[in-house]
Amino acid sequence: MNNGSKNGRPPPRHPDTRVVTAGRDPASYHGFVNPPVYHASTVLYPSAEDFVAHRARYQYGRRGTPTTEALELALQELEGPQCAGVALLPSGLAAISAALLSVMQAGDHLLVTDSAYGPTRNFCNHILSRLGVTVTYYDPLVGAAISGLMQANTRAVFLESPGSLSFEMQDVAAIAAAAHAKGALVLMDNTWASPLYFRALDHGVDLSIQAGTKYIGGHSDLMLGTVSANGATAARLKTTVGSSGWCVGPDDVYLGLRGLRTLAVRLDRHWRSGLAVARWLQQRAEVLRLLHPAMQSHPGHALWKRDFTGASGLFSVVLKPVPQKAVYAFLDALELFGIGASWGGYESLAVPFDCTAVRSATRWQPGGPTVRFHIGLEAVEDLIADLEHGFAALAAGA
Repeated sequence: MNNGSKNGRPPPRHPDTRVVTAGRDPASYHGFVNPPVYHASTVLYPSAEDFVAHRARYQYGRRGTPTTEALELALQELEGPQCAGVALLPSGLAAISAALLSVMQAGDHLLVTDSAYGPTRNFCNHILSRLGVTVTYYDPLVGAAISGLMQANTRAVFLESPGSLSFEMQDVAAIAAAAHAKGALVLMDNTWASPLYFRALDHGVDLSIQAGTKYIGGHSDLMLGTVSANGATAARLKTTVGSSGWCVGPDDVYLGLRGLRTLAVRLDRHWRSGLAVARWLQQRAEVLRLLHPAMQSHPGHALWKRDFTGASGLFSVVLKPVPQKAVYAFLDALELFGIGASWGGYESLAVPFDCTAVRSATRWQPGGPTVRFHIGLEAVEDLIADLEHGFAALAAGA
């Protein structure tokens, strides 16, 4: 597979081009633009000797096909030269689990940001702890001072930037440098920005994780997770995933590959529409503050501007104090914003949340009710009109 290069020339470097060209080799598929969807388990060998010696590019469906290879190679190119391999998993949480299991073992200590995705905490508290791993949660704003939290047996630090729901920005490079100085690896959930807007491995992360269910898929119709590894972690990741029996169905892999081809144009629309809606919300009398790293008012804006090349359509809003029934009236009145888990699809979403129960190293005191928005691909003026209708319902219920 030529992975985007032709006639010996280097592959295109602009990310917008890479999402279109990476992992493609039409010449290998009779000129068809997209690779076939291989529904496969058994792979036949030409001889008994070849079978015993494992002399085959593809050995068993669970261990890879041309379809899975196309997506892996495309993601590897997007992640940049530090990426030594990509693993595909059946969900974002499975990707988080696989990444952690590949680097942790009984007796180890793990540091996890207090702003992590809730199911990440559940996995750490209920699975890793049962396997003999000690977990400590830390303030996401700690930066280089994380070195003071590291113990002799700290093997890894798990980041998520911006934080799930609350959108704190972490100084990834400073944390990575401090962790590596103490011999620890760095893992990061990079779903919000994707490698299109933040190449985590270039900033010192050893394992970069995405819920491909979100922006890679882009259409709210598949479950997919990805882990991109550098040279220090690729072999362990491959062994863990292969030995655990994780694999992704061929149709979901193909949907992920298809979604990837339009990631650049979709993410750009999510980013710009999200900012437009956020700026409008910031002017509303009902809004106390915005939790959006690309807004200048955000405490972590300088870090976002320094490290990221774009933003997604996901952010949160802190409303001024009103009764819960008023918040529910606001959400129930919206027609273009669905109420549902996940995000990254073409449709807009709005959900209430409260981080109080999922914080242990920091206190959640936003100052009012909180709502997370995902801005989809609808026209901004229609979304704003819908929000106007919602605020009218909020006022009536207050």
